[in-house]
Amino acid sequence: MSKLSDQTKLDYLEPAVYIVGAGPGDPDLLTVKAHKLLAMADVILFADSLVPTQILDICRQDAEIIQTANQTLEEILPIMIEGVRSHKSVVRLHSGDPSLYSAIHEQMQLLAAANIPFEVIPGISAFQAAAAKLKIELTIPGLVQTIILTRISGRTEVPATEELASLAAHQASLCLYLSARHVVDAQAKLLEHYPPQTQVAICFRVGWPDEKIRVVPLQEMASCTHEEQLLRSTLYIISPALLPVTGRSRLYHPEHNHLFRSSHH
Repeated sequence: MSKLSDQTKLDYLEPAVYIVGAGPGDPDLLTVKAHKLLAMADVILFADSLVPTQILDICRQDAEIIQTANQTLEEILPIMIEGVRSHKSVVRLHSGDPSLYSAIHEQMQLLAAANIPFEVIPGISAFQAAAAKLKIELTIPGLVQTIILTRISGRTEVPATEELASLAAHQASLCLYLSARHVVDAQAKLLEHYPPQTQVAICFRVGWPDEKIRVVPLQEMASCTHEEQLLRSTLYIISPALLPVTGRSRLYHPEHNHLFRSSHH
């Protein structure tokens, strides 16, 4: 694997593929490492339907920019391999965080099989950006301490053990990706375990100029989605943390002591 380490302080980047998380849309939410890589790379491949073009303003003027929204992996992979074998640094720019629904698993396998060095740079995910916009914490002491990131079955099947209704039984802070086209089914499954008045944040294109965030009761989740005509780039956060709460963490409580602080009685 290629290691960026001190390379970010130099004007040279090792020939490799850098799989970079672009975050949810706001260019200001890029990590420092992502910003440096974009500013240095020879080649940038990005899904133009999911990544704002403003992010490309960071890139070198002479960098080769390749749009991949209409390409298959069989078309994208040879470009990355040829770029590295031609002693170029290649950024593969993914929306959000590469660890979530980004299809990098097969890319990494094929790059490794071709002996192409690569590195993964994390990005902020939509659920994190949405929580920040909503000014909520998804883990409230005494109320909810678990976050579930999932989706409903569509073109990509969800394993039976991860079926949405069974996950809803935990009544955790549930972040539902890639499910707007199946929102009626999703709402029905969630209602099997969450009370109808449970608050749902419907978050469309978080971090983009046309961002929309609506907070409605769970029983209105599908109707609101249809009224707003949301079909893609929509995240649902179903959580008791969306209601006004008074829970307090022990971490900063005066009676709580830990390695760096004695309790104050």
